[in-house]
Amino acid sequence: MTIDPKTLRYASTHEWVSVDSDNIGTVGISAFAVEELTDLVFMALPQVGTKVGAGEEFGEVESVKAVSPLYSPVSGEVIETHTSLPDQLDILGTDPYTKGWIMKVRLSSPSEVDALLDYDSYQKQCSGQ
Repeated sequence: MTIDPKTLRYASTHEWVSVDSDNIGTVGISAFAVEELTDLVFMALPQVGTKVGAGEEFGEVESVKAVSPLYSPVSGEVIETHTSLPDQLDILGTDPYTKGWIMKVRLSSPSEVDALLDYDSYQKQCSGQ
């Protein structure tokens, strides 16, 4: 499965979500965020079964220059995490949208996705416009 960044919805905090027909959201962080963080050295993932709320912290990513919280763009229950990702953080630099997903969430409020930024709006935010 290949994910096109233009089809995703984005939080202003640089997390993205792709929602399938079963209201399962795949969550990751944008290429812009990875570039800004630079050399990644650590990532903390949530536990399967954790309830997350839109805009709430679910983990963190650490680079050589900063520790950044990760915020869920949607509310629901974590049903899967990309458990090998913390040992292969370079994936985020090469393929943040397909192989670099972080968690899958069973959405409790699918309409929350409508409040997120589309690709063009997210690009404008990243360029400071």
